[in-house]
Amino acid sequence: MSANVRAKYEDKVLKPYQDLHLNEGEEVQIKIQRNLVDKFHGKMAIDKKIADEIIDMVIWD
Repeated sequence: MSANVRAKYEDKVLKPYQDLHLNEGEEVQIKIQRNLVDKFHGKMAIDKKIADEIIDMVIWD
């Protein structure tokens, strides 16, 4: 199984925004990819929240 899941890194722990449907103790492989807005910091004339909403729009999928 593979899935793209957004998560927040907080207190040295990755905290996913959705249920992962994993069994207790199950091991997974994680690929870290920073948010696209962070990559373009300073190149967009809109604030981060609006940029995140634009990136999350269905038209980009």
